[in-house]
Amino acid sequence: MIAGISRRRRIVNVVMLSLSGICTVLVVSVLFFILGYLFEHGVRSLNWAFFTQLPKPSGEIGGGMANAIVGSGKVLLLATLIGVPIGFLAGVFLAEYSGKTFAFIIRYTVDLLNGVPSIVVGIIAYALVVEPMKHFSALSGGIALGIMMIPIAVRTTEEFLRAVPNSMREGAMALGATKAKTVFTVVVPAAISGLISGMMLNLARVAGETAPLLFTALGNMFWSHGWLQPIATLPVMIYNYAIAPEEDLHQQAWAAGFVLLALVLIVNVTARMIIARGPASSRR
Repeated sequence: MIAGISRRRRIVNVVMLSLSGICTVLVVSVLFFILGYLFEHGVRSLNWAFFTQLPKPSGEIGGGMANAIVGSGKVLLLATLIGVPIGFLAGVFLAEYSGKTFAFIIRYTVDLLNGVPSIVVGIIAYALVVEPMKHFSALSGGIALGIMMIPIAVRTTEEFLRAVPNSMREGAMALGATKAKTVFTVVVPAAISGLISGMMLNLARVAGETAPLLFTALGNMFWSHGWLQPIATLPVMIYNYAIAPEEDLHQQAWAAGFVLLALVLIVNVTARMIIARGPASSRR
């Protein structure tokens, strides 16, 4: 009987390991298929003009997406300046100051906000920012993406701060430091590598969002000066070029998709490296 149970366990173990391995290979294969497909279709259209020139008028071949690259940078910068400070301070409050009941309510609300579809966020930003201003702008696009960054920033900050040992807090307060001074001079520096990597992953998550920008930033075929004009962004340009009839625009859409994915991958890999090196540096 014992031999039968042991044999059944070995069979179950082999089956589950095999299924896990197959699923892992499938996931990795999908990733490499996407990368390979984008590389094959996108790299052929990448050249210096793509990064330095404006889009050509309809019917003309060539041009680039310099305005969209700069526009994406501006919108993401504004989103970071809006979403990260709010999410960081809210996460500090949840990790260090809130009670159980109030913290549960806030966490539940943040999780619900994190699950709101991006297009709904875009509609809200349109109603709150675009309509009162009477025009689309980089500001409204940054606000929309900033709202999307807040819940992830809150949860990331809370989790990394809670991972800091209580002994560090107790030691600082035993030396006479106030609660606020302990948090911002001891706890936050101890978790800084995780916080930075979490914010980078947060930024990478919203970098490819298109729906909110369609309702807020709209797009622009020229340079957009300042923050109160419609502005071109890579996700919106990819969408517009992908549905256009010209084959040249399709190729530029593939190139823009490859550039956007490459940037997201670079940010993700950098964030993972920061997380991996953080504990080692703190031990030193």
